[in-house]
This record gives sequence, C-alpha cells and structure tokens, in this order.
Amino acid sequence: MSSDITIIKADFSTEQPLPLAPGIRAGFPSPAQDYLHDTLDFNKDMIHHREATFYARVDGDSMRDAGIVEGDIAVIDRSLDPNDGDIIVAYIDGEFTIKRLDLTHRPDGYIELHPANPAYSTILIDNPDAFRVWGVIIYTIHNWRKY
Repeated sequence: MSSDITIIKADFSTEQPLPLAPGIRAGFPSPAQDYLHDTLDFNKDMIHHREATFYARVDGDSMRDAGIVEGDIAVIDRSLDPNDGDIIVAYIDGEFTIKRLDLTHRPDGYIELHPANPAYSTILIDNPDAFRVWGVIIYTIHNWRKY
C-alpha cells in the first residue's frame, strides 16, 4: 500500500501547557516575539474528540509531497466524516494506508485514494466492502531535528 502506520490510542491523563508565541512571522522578525502571553496544551487545545483520537507513526514515503514523511506522527480523529480532499487513514484489504480522499468520481461508482508521491499509483476503490475510512488526519507532527 506504500504507507504503513502503527496506531496508538491517545493518552489524556496528563496536562503539559507550553508557552505559545503569538504569530511568529515567516518574513521579517517582529520585536513582539520576545513576549509569550499564551499557553498551548496539546491534549486540551488541539484534540476535540478524545475518545475518537489516535496517534500513528508514519512508515513509508507515499505522502511525502503533502509534507507527511516517514517517522512523522499523525493525529487521527475517527469521529469526523471524511470530506473530499481530506487526508485519511484507509483500511483496505486488511491493511492501513494514508492517502488523500477523492470523492469526485462517486457518481460514476468509484472513489480514488491519491498518494502524494509520483512513484506510487492512485488506488481506485470500486468495491466499498473492501474499503473503510478508518479516520481523518487532523494534524501531523514532524521532527525537524534528528537526535
């Protein structure tokens, strides 16, 4: 399938509020960046459906051009209805994979799952019994510095 994942149930038993810098610009530096006023707690501020949230470590490179690469952590919400264009965790023929959902061909009797790497082929789903959207990816965490 080209992107395998290991799925882990989210643990919400702790709180870890971290300082949140206001609006860091990607252009010229702002003098206001020296002032941290807010906090962000991943469990509280970014997860909306605790019982339906899972983490997964990405294995593979089929979604690399979407910015999802091997070793990234995907945050998956199973309670969301998938929309056209969402990046999803699909369960196909007994395997999990991460792909972009394309529902534009639904009137023609099929849907497509698109990789974000030209080395991989689009997956055509014309048998809904062999396919399930397991969850919608709401965030990914990318490690920019390898220790």
